[in-house]
Amino acid sequence: MEKYKEIERSIIKTYRKQIWKPFIKALQNYELINENDKVMVCISGGKDSFLMAKCIQELQRHGQAHFEARYVVMDPGYNQYNLDYIKDNAKIMNVPIEIFESPIFDVVEKSEGKSPCYLCARMRRGYLYAHAQKLGCNKIALGHHYDDVIETTLLSMFYGSEIKTMMPKLHSDNFPGLELIRPLYMVKEASIIHWRDANELTFINCACRMSEGCSIIDDGTSKRKEVKELIKRMRRNNPDVDQHIFTSMHNVNLDCIVGYRKGKEKHSFLENYDKENEI
Repeated sequence: MEKYKEIERSIIKTYRKQIWKPFIKALQNYELINENDKVMVCISGGKDSFLMAKCIQELQRHGQAHFEARYVVMDPGYNQYNLDYIKDNAKIMNVPIEIFESPIFDVVEKSEGKSPCYLCARMRRGYLYAHAQKLGCNKIALGHHYDDVIETTLLSMFYGSEIKTMMPKLHSDNFPGLELIRPLYMVKEASIIHWRDANELTFINCACRMSEGCSIIDDGTSKRKEVKELIKRMRRNNPDVDQHIFTSMHNVNLDCIVGYRKGKEKHSFLENYDKENEI
């Protein structure tokens, strides 16, 4: 059996409970891919985006909705080694990637800002939306997973002074008609790692020009890594802590919220405090 067929079989069979079912559940619960959608599947070169690409390929073959998918790699200025690594993995996994170039690494390298990762992320999103619009797509799919969601929730509280999470889908503010979706929203990172290792696959991480040596190894110096380790420690005493964090953002009790923001409008519990007492 060819390597890519073994990889596909592992998603449907071996990791059906850990990957395929959560993938399908997220699609259904959040209505991510619908009939006649044209989805630009964004592949960064990492394990998450490549798994997402394979899941979407399987969905095209076995799903009920008929939709089109374009498997796109944006080259922000990778060195040749990392670019070849992505191409080789795409060939091994039988993913028909299309590569387009952007000057992101050059721009970020010349910028004097203190947050190159933030600037890079914002620029990536803009170039991806623009390219999706050029291809005539109505959705772009990113490979964020379950752990990204709960880590973002805690990061927002600890470092952003607000309660918010990573949404399963979002309408674009600057590109009308385009929607961002996250098909791996309910797939845990541990399952993705097990799937990767079982299939003897190796992927790049960020491959950022500003961080030498990070193409294969993640040095773990970020705030996200800090929160990831915190959740890992908490899980030793409460094995379900990650599930509780995830579920809490689907179960917000507005009766016990001191204040909240809807768009640009801020609201306080005092607005209806005395009225509720009268009733």
